[in-house]
Amino acid sequence: MIKVIALDLDNTLLNSNKEISARNERVLKKLHSQGIHVVLCTGRPINAIWPLIEQLGLTKPDDYTITFNGGLVINNVSKEHLFELGMTRDDLQPLLKFVKQENIPLDILDYDRVYELSDQPRSIYKTVLKNIEFRDTKSTELRETTYSKAVMAIPAEKLTPIIQNLPAELKQKYHAVQSQPMIMEFLPPKVNKMVGLQALLQHFNLDFSNLMSFGDADNDLEMIQAAAQGIVMANGLPEVKKAATAITDSNDEDGVASYCERYFATLL
Repeated sequence: MIKVIALDLDNTLLNSNKEISARNERVLKKLHSQGIHVVLCTGRPINAIWPLIEQLGLTKPDDYTITFNGGLVINNVSKEHLFELGMTRDDLQPLLKFVKQENIPLDILDYDRVYELSDQPRSIYKTVLKNIEFRDTKSTELRETTYSKAVMAIPAEKLTPIIQNLPAELKQKYHAVQSQPMIMEFLPPKVNKMVGLQALLQHFNLDFSNLMSFGDADNDLEMIQAAAQGIVMANGLPEVKKAATAITDSNDEDGVASYCERYFATLL
């Protein structure tokens, strides 16, 4: 029986205007009121998506969010960390060396802010990520703390050849995923949304047989594969669609709501 619905945001729950439609909101609120856990799964920190959490009413003591693509599971109310898995400053050195050699912009995130490397070209990350502090920092001045991920945020036509030519060392050192056409994320090697969801399911005394997940992109693949109901949007990537239990309508056609209305017809 499905007890948890995990939702990617961009190009999945959010339409092309980066909004949760009225239909998606209505259906998810209803399911949440029926005792089903609705869990947003994102690469962003929780404060960057707080308006979406409030819109869906996910503000009860047992509401959680999967952030940093699975690197942090955080309670929406208390902000306590249920699970976290990050990187040290030393872990970032191979990536820092590469972007310096290739003159590529890079942003590095801990769990609270973004460190925009001021000794590299400027990225476009500020146009993508809102409601979080950006701090100019030289790569040599990064402090000793736990970092959640590093991000290349540059126009898609410039990012594509970089991804195609990533050194093997970086692919082995990090879990590198493209979350949007203009964003490449470098995560700890064992981090993905499935890992965060596994920790949350265990907290609820549930397992993947109780999970329905919705996604569209490479960074959703593991949670699509693991879920009893792994649903991919019509606008999803071909490789992700291959792993799907079912394909639903696109993100601009309320694909989340349309699938849930059929699957949970007795609850709605």
